[in-house]
Amino acid sequence: MGRLGPSEDVELMKNRAFFALLVAVALALPALAQQSTPATSDQNSAPAATAPASSDQTSNSTTGASGKPALQPDTHEGFWGKLNPFARKKYVQRQTGPIRDRVNELDELTATNSKMIKDVDARAQAGIQLASAKANEADQHAIDAGNKAQMAQQTATQASTRLTTVEQVVGNIDQYKTSAQTEIRFRPGQSMLSQNAKSALDDMATPLKNQRGYIIEVQGFSSGHGQAAIETSQKMADSVVRYLVLNHDIPVYRIYVVGMGNAPVQTAEGDKTKRTSGGRVEISLLKNDEEQLSTTASTDQPVAK
Repeated sequence: MGRLGPSEDVELMKNRAFFALLVAVALALPALAQQSTPATSDQNSAPAATAPASSDQTSNSTTGASGKPALQPDTHEGFWGKLNPFARKKYVQRQTGPIRDRVNELDELTATNSKMIKDVDARAQAGIQLASAKANEADQHAIDAGNKAQMAQQTATQASTRLTTVEQVVGNIDQYKTSAQTEIRFRPGQSMLSQNAKSALDDMATPLKNQRGYIIEVQGFSSGHGQAAIETSQKMADSVVRYLVLNHDIPVYRIYVVGMGNAPVQTAEGDKTKRTSGGRVEISLLKNDEEQLSTTASTDQPVAK
């Protein structure tokens, strides 16, 4: 290349100076943007400080779920507008820090509310189960009380029935009714029992084993007159009593013996029959209601549970 002239050197220096000025302006713009942002934020905060009454009036409507005032959007756009292409990491952290803290607070508040809801639900379920158990227990007690009342009613009914039966038996305790009768014939001058006489006595005495409320009436009759006839009839009646006591274990206190001799016998119609022309013994089985009372007592015993 050849040497430049003086005019060309001046032009070249002007170009270099203009380029250096552009570079300086480009480097100064970010610093100016960083300085303008806090300045405008201070300017925006000044009116808020001068109007505390208006902020108090709107505090209720701008309070969040955490109890703190809601975050307000940044209305200052700065030199670059809403997006600063030269924003630094600290600037971004400073802008997003309050949002991150508020989100963490909301997460903690949500977790606390969820835990409280679970606790309340658990207590409610436990209360419901306890109330159900108490209700079931009360139902069981009511059923038991009903069963006991029914058993008491049955016992009272049985006692009333038995009392009525006892009254009837006590009223008829000395009233005996003829249950069975048989007659034993003897040959003149004899007091020994024949085989037919023993069979007749067996048929009458065998069912009386382990029974109560009965007596046996034995009346002896004999032909003849006076004391001799009475003694003969007594001997025949004694032979019948002896057989019943020894062979059938009939208690002696249940047997009543009478030697009638040749006394006339009175019939059911009230007429007197003729005197006996031989020897005979009349055996009558008489019963009262004592056996019925013992049977009722055994059947009315309550069943133990």
